[in-house]
Amino acid sequence: MAQAQPLAARMRPRDLDEFVGQSHLVGKGRVLRKAMEAGQLPSMILWGPPGTGKTTLAAIGAKRTKSRFVAISAVASGVAELRKIIEESRKLRGLTNQGTVLFIDEIHRFNKAQQDVVLPYVENGDVTLLGATTENPSFEVNSALLSRSRVFTLKPLTEDEVRLIVKRALEDERGLGGSVALTKEAEDGLVAVSNGDARVALNALELAADAAVPGPDGKRPVGLDEVKEALQRRSLLYDRAGDQHYDTISAFIKSVRGSDPDAALYWLMRMIDAGEDPMFIARRIVILAGEDVGLADPQALVIASAAQQATHLIGMPEAYYPLAEATVYLALAPKSDSLKRGLGELQHDLAETRVDPVPLHLRNAPTRLMAEQGYGRGYKYAHDFEGHVAPDETYLPDSLEGRRYYVPTDLGAEAKLKARLEELRRSVRRRYIGTATSVWLKGSGVGVMIAPMRNAARIA
Repeated sequence: MAQAQPLAARMRPRDLDEFVGQSHLVGKGRVLRKAMEAGQLPSMILWGPPGTGKTTLAAIGAKRTKSRFVAISAVASGVAELRKIIEESRKLRGLTNQGTVLFIDEIHRFNKAQQDVVLPYVENGDVTLLGATTENPSFEVNSALLSRSRVFTLKPLTEDEVRLIVKRALEDERGLGGSVALTKEAEDGLVAVSNGDARVALNALELAADAAVPGPDGKRPVGLDEVKEALQRRSLLYDRAGDQHYDTISAFIKSVRGSDPDAALYWLMRMIDAGEDPMFIARRIVILAGEDVGLADPQALVIASAAQQATHLIGMPEAYYPLAEATVYLALAPKSDSLKRGLGELQHDLAETRVDPVPLHLRNAPTRLMAEQGYGRGYKYAHDFEGHVAPDETYLPDSLEGRRYYVPTDLGAEAKLKARLEELRRSVRRRYIGTATSVWLKGSGVGVMIAPMRNAARIA
């Protein structure tokens, strides 16, 4: 019956000395190893990628504590089964004082109600909970349950660790027992393409070995071609709603922002190859054009929008051409976050300052009553003035007069906008000063020129 099990199951480590990887958790002197060796296993959540040893660690820990070990999958189990297991564990403790370790694989698949069923029994010690998840427990596990458990993060296995596991499987009697001759080239390919997942490596090795015909020496030869055929394609660790989704798009965005087209293309193709929604990528590219390139290159938004439209029109796989073109263009474009900063200042002012009504001179007066109320009175039509700048005209509420939200940089095309803005402000300043001087000459005292001069200072 043991030989009928998959190779990965047969080679599952039986104790910590056989366990490979996760030295930061179960290496000599580490806290989790000490707890297991002392038989004092806390309730905990094991968080990490597939094939890194979560289930194995749980089983080894339960064995060291001499507890009853019950393993269920959140995919196939419900509240009724949970209640039955918990009731049995309470009876067992009452009769023999033996504890129960409840291992819930893929605990993130349990909804809030299912997780709540376990909570009081974990709290009073009726069961020790060991949960395994590939998703971030901060988002997928109830905060109350999380606060009563330790979270241990498992890392993908290194190539050397996967290689050790493969070698053991080739030689160990529980595994292939020396019946397979794996070439060095095939071993390297298997290790590289398994992507830190021991289960993927062992499953592919077993499939390739089963298909091999024994040679004259009785051994089944397995080369690189057989390994490739068994694997079919690289195992990409990716999900379209969890950590890998957000981590990869974050790497893509930061690569474009950092002006590295090679890294940006790499992360782009990682997402595409893993089956990411191309329209999600296209939307992020459009956002990048506005957020990180901005007015340093206004053409970036045009190209990004065109890539989004092209992706919608032609779909995959050909859509990776416009997506790649837009990615490289944005990566190489000059960058400015002046709009992002300005909008941030605006959001702050909207939240923290008084919400003044629209100044009367900026309002339209479509009725006689509104005109009598002063709507539109004193408004200066910009087209009537040189440079389309009306002297002594203001457009912000009085409480925000003089605030600057758009502060252009000297980068790319924005340098021209900065020069234009500075010229407009100089023009307005000259007109204020001219107006103030004229009023002073016609007036009979200093008080007549105070208001225009104060406004001139506000726009300087």
